[in-house]
Amino acid sequence: MGFWSAVLLPLLICLLLFVGFFSHSEKLVSVPGIMLWLQFAGAILGVMGSLLLPMLIVFIAYSVNSIEHKADTWKSLFSLPIAKWSVYAAKYAYAFFLVLLCLMLFVLFTIGFGNLLSVLKPTLKFNEYHMESTLAQVYLKLFLSSLGILSIQFLLSLLFRDFLKPMGIGFTATIAGVILAGTDWKYAYLFPYSHPMLTVKSTLPHDIGKGSGIPELSVDLFTKDIFVSLGVAVVVFILGYFIVLKKSVK
Repeated sequence: MGFWSAVLLPLLICLLLFVGFFSHSEKLVSVPGIMLWLQFAGAILGVMGSLLLPMLIVFIAYSVNSIEHKADTWKSLFSLPIAKWSVYAAKYAYAFFLVLLCLMLFVLFTIGFGNLLSVLKPTLKFNEYHMESTLAQVYLKLFLSSLGILSIQFLLSLLFRDFLKPMGIGFTATIAGVILAGTDWKYAYLFPYSHPMLTVKSTLPHDIGKGSGIPELSVDLFTKDIFVSLGVAVVVFILGYFIVLKKSVK
């Protein structure tokens, strides 16, 4: 379930945007290529950064550990002649991979569907501008901004057998993060669940489609919120191992 959600979510969202742009192409014929790309990619990034990415991480983190919870096999798993650190790290690595896969697919599908629009609707000027490199940097920063959330939710999914507790904590924290980032609170960068939205706000122009001229695109990859995200990810990952190790032998 975690794997297919990581694959289908970017496909469905990008496909819906593709259909929307295709069906309203006559209204976009006069829009420059760079603005078309910003509107197309920005709509996807806005949804991902504000709500979907944190909630996807909640689901992925739980799905990685749900089998052991349902079968009550944690003690059996940790009793195998395999280093406990290896078991813990392997599960985290798989969750890490699923989040990375999802965001990589967002890049590929965004570029692919944008170029497909320029082929099917030649009046749309998607082919006048290339933002593959910029988009890859934006999603790389979005991925780094999500690692703190991933470590926290991964630990919660290990500690709680049911889905409601980690989901409830993750959803509440996500809403709080959106509010803190949306109101530009100066200390929002210290709250991991604000990081995806802070990333989107810092990388995309706020005046897309408002006729304010051609924006300049730049991505500052390592900002203070990214350093906090990476720090939280490492610290919670290490602490989580010792917490789960103690729990597994009870």
